Amino acid sequence: MLIERLRSLIIERCLKVADEPIFKLSSGKLSRYYIDLKQLTFDPEGEYLIGKLMYELIREFGPDGVGGLTLGADPIAYAVSFVSYMDGYPIKPFVVRKEPKEHGMGRQVEGLLKKGDRVAVVEDVVTTGGSSLKAVQACRREGLEVIGVFAIVDRQEGGEENINKEGLELYSLFKLSQLL
Repeated sequence: MLIERLRSLIIERCLKVADEPIFKLSSGKLSRYYIDLKQLTFDPEGEYLIGKLMYELIREFGPDGVGGLTLGADPIAYAVSFVSYMDGYPIKPFVVRKEPKEHGMGRQVEGLLKKGDRVAVVEDVVTTGGSSLKAVQACRREGLEVIGVFAIVDRQEGGEENINKEGLELYSLFKLSQLL
């Protein structure tokens, strides 16, 4: 089963556990757990599993696009887009820059989307939801309809609640408790 293979790979390659909180997260908080999903999003088997499983999670919502804040979301968006095309239901990938470009068109969201398109914001790991919400806000400024936030792992540290406050749901393949 694909989901079990992905779970095994995450535990084997990506999950680091310490006795004391020694891992600094992007939120600045220290944690006993660190999940480095780039060990899978940059691996051919991991990329396939993530693309297939995230596509299955997202497809029922009928998105036109899939993407999120660079760099964590990029390989996920590309994998989902590729799998979606192979399935006959192409979903366009997009990238959200951390800041708008200061030249050219000054875009923060890059992709082949148009106002009113429905998009799924993806994330590798959600902790507080800050990165996801930054992507959501950029998408909304571009006139895109965000249909939800979709993550590989929800660390269960407030991200879901923060995303819910923005009127969105968080959907994840795994919760941290399922990996420990």
